[in-house]
Amino acid sequence: EKTRKEMTSKGSTGIEVILSTLEVGPFNLGGYGYIASFHFITGLCGGRRASVLVTKGGTQILFQLLLTASKDSPPNEELMVLLHTLLAKIAPKDKKIGMKARINGALNISLNLVKQNLQNHKLILPCLQVLRVYSTNSVNAVSLGKNGVVELLFKIIGPFSKKNTSLLKVALDTLAALLKSKTNARRAVDRGYVQVLLMIYTDWHRHDSRHRYMLIRKGVLQCIKSVTNIKLGRKAFIDANGMKILYNTSQECLAVRTLDPLVNTSSLIMRKCFPKNRLPLRTIKSAFHFQLPVIPASGPVAQLYNLPPDVDDVVDESDDNDDTETEPEIETENDDDKDQHFKNDDIETDINKLKPRQELGRPIEDLKMYKQFFPELSENFQECDLVSKEPKPFVLDANLSGPIVVPTAREE
Repeated sequence: EKTRKEMTSKGSTGIEVILSTLEVGPFNLGGYGYIASFHFITGLCGGRRASVLVTKGGTQILFQLLLTASKDSPPNEELMVLLHTLLAKIAPKDKKIGMKARINGALNISLNLVKQNLQNHKLILPCLQVLRVYSTNSVNAVSLGKNGVVELLFKIIGPFSKKNTSLLKVALDTLAALLKSKTNARRAVDRGYVQVLLMIYTDWHRHDSRHRYMLIRKGVLQCIKSVTNIKLGRKAFIDANGMKILYNTSQECLAVRTLDPLVNTSSLIMRKCFPKNRLPLRTIKSAFHFQLPVIPASGPVAQLYNLPPDVDDVVDESDDNDDTETEPEIETENDDDKDQHFKNDDIETDINKLKPRQELGRPIEDLKMYKQFFPELSENFQECDLVSKEPKPFVLDANLSGPIVVPTAREE
């Protein structure tokens, strides 16, 4: 610990010396020791020491080493594990790591490693950890989706198995980040993956009787939540009987307080996917019945009343803006801790919209009958005598008009 503090303290040039050595000299057996020393310096989780490595330009040099090591055939497995593990540590401290990875060609390197080593869990785990961070960038998400990473991740997360749960958790988090892209979400819907996600969630709910794998079940729900951001995803969710599945599983989770995150996320998905209709509703979906005074025989109101009960009659423009590769760079830090707090996206927070409109219960003309009981609200009062030396009391006279004059001092 003392050595770590000395290496990352202000004024220390130890990290700069190691980085310059890796950048200038050819990579040999000594390079493994340098990379291992970075693992030692950053510790288990990175933290502030990882940010020191980023500020010294370590991300760029690691990408150069990754590019050089990928040219070997076959690539050195131990070196790839070290590099990707170190990149996963420092990734949360580098907000532009997604853009740097795309510029240096690191996206395809990590993706090809996963494709070629699906059975090598030791190698693909750090690769998926890095891809999870890359996917938070919208442009990277579209590029990875075009290269088949969505289909690849579904091979990893299914079928149901309790082996390698740590790998499964990382794969689900990566898939949830990728499905936030509308292009990837449509690709998942077209291939029928919404029903696959519901089946996976049902399997985990059925087999996880002791609730030890709550994070995996939450990861599956996050994937469903991401894919239902588009209208096609919501339709596929309803067609796959998703409302009934999530409702029944949520009812069974209510008795366990530790499963509240699953109930919250399921509620958000169901509220988002439930068909939206304008009031008044004349179907069994409505708890109240509002009778319109006059319903024309034809027109838009009559058309709404004639719609089937399961039709969404509210215009949905969520799919109008497609993903493009010209989107601005959006780099976010790893927000695994923030996921613990769920946010209701569909709750109105604008105070002006929440304030009720104050409208009179009857017209102004009907209120004039009470005028005689409250003359001070309609009459004007005036001081009668300001000439005498002693102040006079105010006199109420309904015939007087003009503003009220209040004497400020006795006239001399």
